[in-house]
Amino acid sequence: MIAISKTVLEKLRTKHGVSEIEVRQALHNRTRSALYDTREDHKTDPPTQWLISSTNQRRRLKVCFIVKDGDVNIKTAYEPNSTELAIYLNKSRKI
Repeated sequence: MIAISKTVLEKLRTKHGVSEIEVRQALHNRTRSALYDTREDHKTDPPTQWLISSTNQRRRLKVCFIVKDGDVNIKTAYEPNSTELAIYLNKSRKI
């Protein structure tokens, strides 16, 4: 199950202009594996993962999440910058 808290939904809408449906579409449409966020100041338990994928309208989103008890808990989603996209394309693998 994909879980998005009301607080995160509000942040997605107001700060990033991203809807819940876009997040769900990006997760559904992904073609590459997720990566773990290994930066020291972003470490979480369970670890944060992220991926870049497109919505049905071809809007590219970076989606950050944790998997807990089998649920995908969304932390944030926004349009990636060129550095994030390059890292993702270099380090992720096709699924």
